[in-house]
Amino acid sequence: MQGRLSAWLVKNGLIHRSLGFDYQGTETLQIKPEDWHSIAVILYVYGYNYLRSQCAYDVAPGGLLASVYHLTRIEYGVDQPEEVCIKVFAPRRNPRIPSVFWVWKSVDFQERESYDMLGISYDNHPRLKRILMPESWIGWPLRKDYIAPNFYEIQDAH
Repeated sequence: MQGRLSAWLVKNGLIHRSLGFDYQGTETLQIKPEDWHSIAVILYVYGYNYLRSQCAYDVAPGGLLASVYHLTRIEYGVDQPEEVCIKVFAPRRNPRIPSVFWVWKSVDFQERESYDMLGISYDNHPRLKRILMPESWIGWPLRKDYIAPNFYEIQDAH
């Protein structure tokens, strides 16, 4: 089933894939990494002026990584703002997705956390570095194939 935004994107020749609706009725769309930045700018101009949240997850061990954006269209006098969920999937070997920092500045720490925990590189992010783990940390702790270092071996080495 195609939602309102998906229909508008199709009408304007913008490539995407409809993933249906979540349990709250929010339309969910998949955008290819190479199309994400230009579509993000278009969505901002179209009225999605608020990035409510960004997160990322590991789809399956050895599989794709996903970066998820929840966007809201805030308008004066509208009690029920329109929302959309965007999913951008990236290959685990070299997960690169364009940063949308220059579209929605509020994504700054959220993209950094996704980088820190899952290793997704957000191209053109102005400060993409670890935010939760020490800079010396090796690996991506929220990947399903991550093997945590043995704490006791680390202690013995010091």
